Order: sequence, then structure tokens, then C-alpha cells
Amino acid sequence: MSILNNDEKQYLLSKIRDVKDYPKPGIVFKDITTLLKDKDAFNFLIEHLYNYYKEKDIEFVTGIESRGFIFGAALANRLKCGFVPVRKKGKLPFTTISEKYTLEYGIDEIEIHIDAFASKNKNPKVLLIDDLIATGGTAKAAINLINKAGAKCSNVCFIINLRFLNGIKLLDKNSEIYSVLEVN
Repeated sequence: MSILNNDEKQYLLSKIRDVKDYPKPGIVFKDITTLLKDKDAFNFLIEHLYNYYKEKDIEFVTGIESRGFIFGAALANRLKCGFVPVRKKGKLPFTTISEKYTLEYGIDEIEIHIDAFASKNKNPKVLLIDDLIATGGTAKAAINLINKAGAKCSNVCFIINLRFLNGIKLLDKNSEIYSVLEVN
């Protein structure tokens, strides 16, 4: 397991575009599309994540809709394990289980297939990944879903942690949490 040094973190941060006042005034949106289109930066990040997680016996990588799909599928391929999408309510075609969570302006709901973690192993180890953690509501709901579905959310990864919002404090302390980049 390796952690990025300061220069490597700055390299990745330099590939992420800030968009002011999006999606509403006062918000500075972290646009990862600029990192994704840079083949060297994207490959560097996925290789780093592979090296970080390769010894952790992860059986499934779960990505939160939608940007978590990008990192999750790429990492699952590299780790040679399954990928499970966590989707917004009504987007999956088979029988699902769901979890509601609170947003600043209401309630939302996410789902996974009921058989998402069918495995020869009881309680397979799952890595949950998303591009960013802010207040932590969606990530907490996803961890609950993974555990409800008979797996163990052993690891949680965010490319960016917005530290000033303290979302990580909301998460299950039974999961190892890793943020590649920290933003104050």
C-alpha cells in the first residue's frame, strides 16, 4: 500500500478543473472530466489505486452513480474482480434493495440488485468508490446497502475529500476509508 507524495497529489489536483457557481451560486464544483481526458493522469491514478488495493482481497468494487462508475469499473478491471453499480431509484432492471438518505433539500434513494454480491464466499469484501465525498449521505447509504446485501464494505475510497464538509465522520468506522486528495 502506498500513499501519494505531495508532488503526485499536486499533479492530480492540477488536472481537476474548478467550476465556480455550479450547480448553484457559491459552489465550486470539482470537475474530474479534465482528469479523465488526460490519459497519463487517469492511468497514473488507476495504477496508484491498484497498488493501494491489490493486497486487500477485494472481491467486488462498487461505484456510486455516476462518476463512481468510471473509477470503479476501471479499478475492478485492474484488480480482476467484479463491478457492482449503485444506482438512483428506478434505474436497475432486476429486483433491488434500496436505501434512503437525506440531502440538504430533501430525501433521495439509491439501489443495488438483490443478488449483486452473489459469491462463493460468505460476506465478500467490497470496495466502495466515488469521485468525491461532501456531506457523506450518499456514501453512508451505499455502505448500508452493501452490508444489507450480504457483503462486507471493507474499504471506501474517494478521489477527493471536501474536508470542510466533514462527510467522512458520518461513515461506518468498520470500513477502511482512503481519500486520494484532500481539499480544504
